[in-house]
Amino acid sequence: MAQFSFDIESTYDKAEMNNVEQLVTREIANRYDFKGTPAGIEWLADKKGFKVIGSSEWQLESVIDMIGKQLAKRDMTSKVLDLSGKITEANMRAWQDVPFKDGLKQDDAKKITKLLKDSHPKAKAQIQGDAVRVTSASKDELQAVMATLRAADFDFPLAFTNYR
Repeated sequence: MAQFSFDIESTYDKAEMNNVEQLVTREIANRYDFKGTPAGIEWLADKKGFKVIGSSEWQLESVIDMIGKQLAKRDMTSKVLDLSGKITEANMRAWQDVPFKDGLKQDDAKKITKLLKDSHPKAKAQIQGDAVRVTSASKDELQAVMATLRAADFDFPLAFTNYR
């Protein structure tokens, strides 16, 4: 009997993030309350995140909110943003580095496999580096696994790839 499988990863679409950056930059330029302020968004090194710039903390929050709205419009989750970085203020400017969460940590992979063993005993989950491979004899079972994972509220983004 055939075995079907897919991989669970914690990643983001780089092309869509580029689109989000361009749209947020355009929105900042058009907003009246941001005229004459240093508000903006820049790429971090190697396009691994955003550097959000503003005149104060509330302006940073507004820009991050704009990023979240653009991500939602593009069917992406804002869980990809790591907002744990501290806000730095100097010379009437404030900025925050917001890197992207990329790669599934071992603890997160263990949470996923435990959830799948408890809820779907027919599906087999294996941790393979920074991904979890789920195999089953039934495509319907794999669809149910995907639905279960979408319903679970993890604090990291999930992507289903390599569906066979």
